[in-house]
Amino acid sequence: MNKEKIISNINSNTETTTGVTSPISAKKLVSKINSLINGNKSNSLTNPRSKTFATEKGKTLDYKLVLEELNNLYPVQNLYDFYSKVYGIILQNIDSGFCAVGVYREKSNCINLRLQDKLGNFYTTKVFMKDEDNPIIQVFNTQQPLFVDDVSFLKLAYFKNNPIVILPLLSVNKCIGVMIFADNYARQNVGLYTMIANCVALVTHNMELVETSDKYVNTDNLTLLYNHRCFQELLSDELSRAETSKQNLSVIMLDICNITKINRDLGHAKGDEVIKLVAESIRKNVRENDIAARYGGDELAIILPNTNVEQAKYVAEYLTYALSCFYIDNVGPVKVSVGISSYPKCADNKEKLLILAEQAMYISKARGYKDGMSAIISSADFNFWDDVALKSYAEVLGKRHAQLGVNFEEELLAKFNFDHETIPSNRIFEIASSLAGAIDAKDPYTKDHSTCVSRYSEALARAINLPETEIERIRLGALLHDVGKIGIPETVLQKEGPLSDEEWVIMKQHPTIGAEKVLMPNTSLRDLIPIVKYHHERIDGKGYPEGLSNGDIPLAAKIVAIADTYHALTSDRPYRKGMSIEKAVSILEEGAGSQWDADLVRTFISIAPSLGL
Repeated sequence: MNKEKIISNINSNTETTTGVTSPISAKKLVSKINSLINGNKSNSLTNPRSKTFATEKGKTLDYKLVLEELNNLYPVQNLYDFYSKVYGIILQNIDSGFCAVGVYREKSNCINLRLQDKLGNFYTTKVFMKDEDNPIIQVFNTQQPLFVDDVSFLKLAYFKNNPIVILPLLSVNKCIGVMIFADNYARQNVGLYTMIANCVALVTHNMELVETSDKYVNTDNLTLLYNHRCFQELLSDELSRAETSKQNLSVIMLDICNITKINRDLGHAKGDEVIKLVAESIRKNVRENDIAARYGGDELAIILPNTNVEQAKYVAEYLTYALSCFYIDNVGPVKVSVGISSYPKCADNKEKLLILAEQAMYISKARGYKDGMSAIISSADFNFWDDVALKSYAEVLGKRHAQLGVNFEEELLAKFNFDHETIPSNRIFEIASSLAGAIDAKDPYTKDHSTCVSRYSEALARAINLPETEIERIRLGALLHDVGKIGIPETVLQKEGPLSDEEWVIMKQHPTIGAEKVLMPNTSLRDLIPIVKYHHERIDGKGYPEGLSNGDIPLAAKIVAIADTYHALTSDRPYRKGMSIEKAVSILEEGAGSQWDADLVRTFISIAPSLGL
């Protein structure tokens, strides 16, 4: 907390009640401080003719020094440190036997009293509100000061019957506790004590408001767990701590199954009930240092410091077992999909750690349940680059709208190089489909683009009666025609408006990247290179990457070029709606003979109306 916040809180106090216990406004506070410092003779607190403000040692109080020391306490970072420093100033300057601050706690309906004597010893006790005869409770309820000569009500045998004054801590017309000063001159010094109590009240109330505000800012309203923003910040802190201390850290990601169906069939209130139940179970069953948060609509995440993969699996198994014991009316037992990733074994940065955990969670969802229990999947013991894993990866990318800040490209391509094994043709197509899905997910504006281009290209190839083996090659090449976009930055792929000249230079590299970086290392896919590399060439030689003209462009690349353009024209983009078939066909007709092969365009136009079927 800084001084500006405290001053803001002071300014929010209104000039209301009269008497020494009223919360004072900034104007009154400044006036009182100035009168104290300047020795205003009309103020009895500092009147040098008054002999009643002597300390036990016969010294006159130096109010200016007390005020300056109090002012030096700001900014306030911790309430207990603030109280201790206030105690120190009072005990050193006023020879008070002890002083104490008691703050009301609504949950336990008591006042927590913290007392310090002049030797620096601390004592704590609770005073319950039902003890109405206790002077502390009386002051709290009446909001009026009380002078007491018998301190036995404190139930601390160490203290003798010192004269004391108990003052209410008032802030914004609200009593938040009490402050006690033990002083033989308590009645004479009550003005100074009242001002100190008001300042303490303001600081305490302000700190409580900040704490409450932070709690709401960082808490999900439905589950009362941390929210997504706070989870990200805490994970960054924990990863930094794990790196420094050379410790493990794991993340568990849980997806509550069938929430969409529950919301649709039984209403959102029932869906919220399920989410709250899962959150409460997690809160009760995780360890003290674990951090649980609501990661998304029906997703919860847990950070487990100093925890390796096997230990995280044990925690996940315990949680899923605890959840399986719940049975909700009209829903049945609660089921979740669970994914785990660990630092540093699975990933060494936050973004990749989270993506792997989400990917594992999607694979868990695909695997379903065995013996009624959730499949718990860890990125440490699963081949994350087979067709199921790649499809899950594509789901994660699509869900995150490709704004990841992390590159999986090199690792993905390394895993994609399967020259060391013999791959059946149907298996190659499955893997290519998964990879194409991941690429399309990276560019969210062209979802399912590769699949559609593959289907359109196959239809055109069949329409001109190509051999079946060539049709299959074109089908596969069209599926991977944009695979080079794996190396294009998201900032270029996701740009909503026209690309700049510099961005076009980057974008035009994707055919070459796809051919040389993805296909060339794989002998099973090398015959697709001409399709992928030359599908942006033009009949008039104005295409890229090599500016080939009509006779030099492979037939398969000409076919894919037309299919690619047609789908781009008829699909929705962020800056325009998809065109009608008639409009797209007219554009193809205009470019026939210059941009695309004229004969192929005529054949494609004849089959275009049936492609939507």
